[in-house]
Amino acid sequence: MSVHGPAHDSPTYRRLRDRFAPVLESIAQGALQRELDRELPHEQVRALKEAGFGAVRVPVEAGGSGASVVDLTALWIDLAAADNNLAQALRGHAALVEDRLWQHARGDGQARWFARFVAGEIAGNAWSEVGSTSIDSQRTVLTPVEDRSAGDWVVDGTKYYSTGSIFAEWADVYARRVLPEGGEDFAIALVDLRSPGVSVVDDWDGFGQRGTGSGTATFAGVLVPGEDVLPFGERFVYQTALYQLNLLATLAGIGRAALTDVVEQVRRRTRNFSHANAERVRDDPQVLARVGEIAARVYAAEAATLRVAAAVQRVADAQGSAEENALNEAAEVESAAAQVVVSDLILSAASDLFDTLGASSTSTALALDRHWRNARTVASHNPRILKQRVVGAHLVNGTPPPYAWAIGRTERGADPVADPVSSPA
Repeated sequence: MSVHGPAHDSPTYRRLRDRFAPVLESIAQGALQRELDRELPHEQVRALKEAGFGAVRVPVEAGGSGASVVDLTALWIDLAAADNNLAQALRGHAALVEDRLWQHARGDGQARWFARFVAGEIAGNAWSEVGSTSIDSQRTVLTPVEDRSAGDWVVDGTKYYSTGSIFAEWADVYARRVLPEGGEDFAIALVDLRSPGVSVVDDWDGFGQRGTGSGTATFAGVLVPGEDVLPFGERFVYQTALYQLNLLATLAGIGRAALTDVVEQVRRRTRNFSHANAERVRDDPQVLARVGEIAARVYAAEAATLRVAAAVQRVADAQGSAEENALNEAAEVESAAAQVVVSDLILSAASDLFDTLGASSTSTALALDRHWRNARTVASHNPRILKQRVVGAHLVNGTPPPYAWAIGRTERGADPVADPVSSPA
């Protein structure tokens, strides 16, 4: 459902959209029932793997589709419109693919990883920890194996919000690394989830995005080859912008799905209020104005999301150039600005759709509330109030945006109410 043509158009996107159309249609048909049953979309992820969705960014010469970041983002929106959970579930995979492309461009061959992606293997995310973990550390740890001649590592720890990992063959794990020569740093470990000592469970208890597989991943003495451990500082530079881009695309897809539902419900509605403006709901000018407003919000959200995608693509294209840092900063600020406005647009659209319908629209069988619940959950991942400050500080003071943020326990500081001296001016 759209008020315009395709939000993005390129020969590659058209080819991929046509290839994935039957898969997306099948996914959409069962999305509502999976929401009602809280059923994880294992079969749907399998269908996407078999269709090559996880390899769209892999170079053509390596067996992939050679899609741009903008092409991928448009496909994410299409996928989120069919089932919002699936676009977010592939967030960690997209980051790993992007990092392998980045390392490949640096001259580090990635043939084995490209082959895995083309074969349908995907990665999940395993970064976040809860509880007593300090904001500047990680309890998940990489330690060297006793036989250092192999250069291998062992990972131990527990990760939460491990989005997509329950569907995946690999996990992109952020860990504290104990160096054999002494000292510590942070690293990315690419862990085979089929290894002994790995457990992934679906225990996400959020009221939205319940089919993303964002559960708990536990690693107990899991062996990781040295070639699959990367110092965090060598990670692709635009990772936070890409992670945010995926959430923006998910929000835009949620909006598109909400618009499709409200149009269908208004068309079908036969009951009306005695004080309505027309005999049929579908002819009521106030109802039509509300539908048009929702459509405009979705239109703007898609446009903003694709603009961020173009900014991210510019960073990818500028790897190693003098413009790389400036373009990366611009992409980070654009992704922050877009989150502020896209979150507002889609949350409003998902709430205001109820203005077009009667009390029957609150039926649990329709699950129209899922659009707001899912949008609210996605928008809460990286609070927009913090993003507003990032954009404002950059514009006014030239303050660089945070390129890799964390969440965890912080030490309690002075109470600004009890201690006026510590209060900001």
